[in-house]
Amino acid sequence: MTRPPSRTAARGMTLIEIMVVLVILGMIAAAVAVNVVKRQQDAELKQARTDVQNIASQGVDAFRVLKGRFPTTEEGIHILVHEGFLKANNAEGTIKDPWGHEYVYLYPGQAHPDAYDVKSNGPDGQPGTPDDIVSY
Repeated sequence: MTRPPSRTAARGMTLIEIMVVLVILGMIAAAVAVNVVKRQQDAELKQARTDVQNIASQGVDAFRVLKGRFPTTEEGIHILVHEGFLKANNAEGTIKDPWGHEYVYLYPGQAHPDAYDVKSNGPDGQPGTPDDIVSY
């Protein structure tokens, strides 16, 4: 004689069980999102530091070697792109940081009064704040 299936074996998932699974999935998604955002911010900072050093070494220093002088503040990075020392990274023909702001060139520099500064104003785009990235 066969027994009919018991009620507990035939029941589905309860609403509470579904909610527990959704809460767990939400916590996992939140943890992943926090890590992805942090990695993105770290990558943007690293890119800006690399860009600043490349502009300084491949652009400004190369210009000085070939032309015998530093570009003026007014000439800025634009002359380095125009003369072919650097390549623009956008359709406007300029070099912008990861946050969409143009890099700043100063001669003489504020951080290096005897030379020049190449800098990004950082994520906030405001000069003179602690998040500025300056060539060394």
